[in-house]
Amino acid sequence: MAYWYPYVGYGVFWIAFIVSIILFAVKRKFYPIMYLISISLYIFTVAFLEVFKFGKNGTLLILAFSSIVMIGLGLYLTKKFKS
Repeated sequence: MAYWYPYVGYGVFWIAFIVSIILFAVKRKFYPIMYLISISLYIFTVAFLEVFKFGKNGTLLILAFSSIVMIGLGLYLTKKFKS
């Protein structure tokens, strides 16, 4: 395992956390934070592919699953906050 993987993970987490606080303070809406969580999840997953040792299909399945989860969560929260 490469020594820089934890630094990438912590870096992506803290950058996304700070940007999400700024986005919420400026826009007062929750959906930009969901987009940011989705983007940081993709970056995190792609950066750690060597650690997980997935094949091509495993990587695609993880990315597809995370897309479905984020789309579903976004739709659910959109309906919840509109009502």
